[in-house]
Amino acid sequence: MICTIAKADDITTGKISGTIKTSDGQPAAYVTVALKEINRSTSTGEDGSFNISNIKPGNYTLVVSLIGKKNQEKQITVQASKTTTVDFILIENASQLSEVIINGNKSPKPVTLDKAGLRALDLPQSTGTVGSRVIEDQQINRLGDAVKNVSGVSLTQTRGGVGETFSARGYSIGITGASGSIFKDGVLTNTAGFPEASTLESVEVLKGSAALLYGNVSGGLIINMVTKKPLFENGGEVSMRYGSYNMFKPSFDVYGPIGQDVAFRMIGVYENDGSYRNHVYTERKYVDPSLLFNLGKKTTLLVEGDYLRESLTPDFGIGSLNNGRAIPTMVPRSQYINTSWAYSYMNQFSGMATLNHQFSDDWHLNAIISGQGTDIDSYQASLPNNVSATGDWNRGLARANTIENDYTSQVNLTGKFKTGSIGHQILFGTELDKVVNVTNGYSVGGKNISTYIYDKINTIDLNKYQQRTDIPTALDTSRTTAPVYRLGAYAQDLVSLTDKFKVLAGIRWSWQQTYQTDIQYLLKQTYGNGVAITRYDRAFSPKLAFIYQPVSTTSLYVSYSNNFMVNTGTDVNTGQGLKPSLVDQYEAGVKNELFNGKIIANLSVYRIINSNLAVVAPFKADGTINSDNTIKQLNGQTTSDGFDIDITGHISKNFYFITGYSYNNARYTKTTGLKGSPILGERLVISPVSTANATLFYTFSDPTLKGFKIGATAFYTGSRMAGYNNTVGQAQAYSRLVPVGGFTTLDLTAGYTYKKISLLASITNVTNTLNYLIHDNYSVTPIPPRQFLTTLAYKF
Repeated sequence: MICTIAKADDITTGKISGTIKTSDGQPAAYVTVALKEINRSTSTGEDGSFNISNIKPGNYTLVVSLIGKKNQEKQITVQASKTTTVDFILIENASQLSEVIINGNKSPKPVTLDKAGLRALDLPQSTGTVGSRVIEDQQINRLGDAVKNVSGVSLTQTRGGVGETFSARGYSIGITGASGSIFKDGVLTNTAGFPEASTLESVEVLKGSAALLYGNVSGGLIINMVTKKPLFENGGEVSMRYGSYNMFKPSFDVYGPIGQDVAFRMIGVYENDGSYRNHVYTERKYVDPSLLFNLGKKTTLLVEGDYLRESLTPDFGIGSLNNGRAIPTMVPRSQYINTSWAYSYMNQFSGMATLNHQFSDDWHLNAIISGQGTDIDSYQASLPNNVSATGDWNRGLARANTIENDYTSQVNLTGKFKTGSIGHQILFGTELDKVVNVTNGYSVGGKNISTYIYDKINTIDLNKYQQRTDIPTALDTSRTTAPVYRLGAYAQDLVSLTDKFKVLAGIRWSWQQTYQTDIQYLLKQTYGNGVAITRYDRAFSPKLAFIYQPVSTTSLYVSYSNNFMVNTGTDVNTGQGLKPSLVDQYEAGVKNELFNGKIIANLSVYRIINSNLAVVAPFKADGTINSDNTIKQLNGQTTSDGFDIDITGHISKNFYFITGYSYNNARYTKTTGLKGSPILGERLVISPVSTANATLFYTFSDPTLKGFKIGATAFYTGSRMAGYNNTVGQAQAYSRLVPVGGFTTLDLTAGYTYKKISLLASITNVTNTLNYLIHDNYSVTPIPPRQFLTTLAYKF
């Protein structure tokens, strides 16, 4: 005898199912179906079918909506433990429906990092979005692989193999804490150890100044990772990714309703990677649960959490030669110069709650609280920044046990209203961040670990000297706690004077407090404080833009915005802590939505001037020569000029392309005021002169090749300067710059989908191009060689 036990939800609720067809009898895929009375919707599958489950008994209005078309509605009655079947016949035929879907889906959506929900044409700033389709088609594993699809954004450095650094418009972006400019769902996040791409719905980039909305962030860009959310429909995916060097990565993604007003999503990933670098491996375990609560017709609460455990080999590549003045191009890209036992373990967890309430169609409240903890335990050789010209290196040791805790809260109120004939779209917001870093100091053999010499090797010929393999005991000697608080309040208004003329104006007040560090001396069991006293930084960040839209699909804008950079050191004139440097950005651009949104073409030009750059003072206040690098003055200047071009197209549901090009000239335009300064005009390090990207994918739909997909992606990173910029009166008699040439990589992809099963395979860096990513002047990492990557997936 077989017994079936029904769940309580199945007994007390009902279900709606049906099919939607076009006027010529073809299945209508990707059509939105919603219940008018409650916040529930879904979309039809490839076969035109839809299902909405866990519906309370009652009378409802079922709405079928198409962008730009009149909605179709049917009155239905849902009964407990029963399925109500409803079918629709659309007025459009299959060809017309395809055009509707293309046009409706391809118009740019507001980037969520804008906070105000402005249309793309109303946002007077260059942006870029990497959507889920690109993330899937390119089999993206790392954030750096995603942002390369945005013009002007480049992966410029890797930090010991445990993090990535990006740049745009002459400015780099941090990966952690108060100096970071990477966000997850609008919240500051630590991306050490690499964020997990399997949970990303999209990646958004806002180029240039973002201080109005985010405070002390990079002047070049901020990145927002938009994660996948729970859905009120059952579905999911299981996949296996396999690649060169024994890389394998199984994952699952399951979502659906667990009640009338509660939905869930659970994502899990295991990753085990070898590497083209000898002795380097990575193992990652990741889980990402989330719940969505409908607290009423106008209120939702999203609760998310994730946990990442990572074990990897810290790897600063092949090092450099002659104290960072040369790249050892004669060394194979696989050569590994860290200790044989080097390790880095990381535990990272986060929790976040997001409340959204819609007072009316025009007024919306968003409130977020979040916390993140990052715990890293690593032990390895010290940085290879003192290697001789012949490759000899006295290897030291570096031991780290660090904790970073990040806490964030923010509230945003958006609204639309009119004063007479003038329209307003406003944003009021406030946020409070707290970042606490705890770091340990160590000794080895009774000496400070920074002075300990482990052994001697030759980075060119590893057989020249005998390497040690033992792991010396490192003793905890101190624990330093460094808290930073940030507070911001901001207001912005998009004023529509007419349908064609608009003005965007906003201002932010930022306050940052960097506490004097607390030091616990573990051996003596005493306490002390760091040398730097508690400092307070305050800044106003305004933004003003004029927008002209001659037609509904074109927008021209000019804008001014202000960024600020927190400085360290003492002002030579006042003897107090150095004030923040204020950075002015001027931008002009044009945005176009062509052919009913099938093609998006944008151009922006900019100038960014830091006219009070902090530089070491050549003389002290009393006129004597200054030899203290912490005594500075705000009379240096850098200027960054350039432009970005983006053209993207979604010509049909089968074919899309992404192209972009950028040029940047970031250099010193003033130093300490000394006539004939040797660094005047010197390019700033890290930033490439040019970058370019191009991607195209095509899926066949004719009967003979139906389900097959092909694609190609190319990325170009131009010449750049690595190392360190020179300074006036520097101790070194040689240039600290390391010139690096440009390079291009090409990836090819092919795939096949049959019903719910798909197989995707790529060859990356097809031409096996060799080039380098350089962190400062010592960590030189060759880019990956030609590799194979494939993903087998089943969607349900």
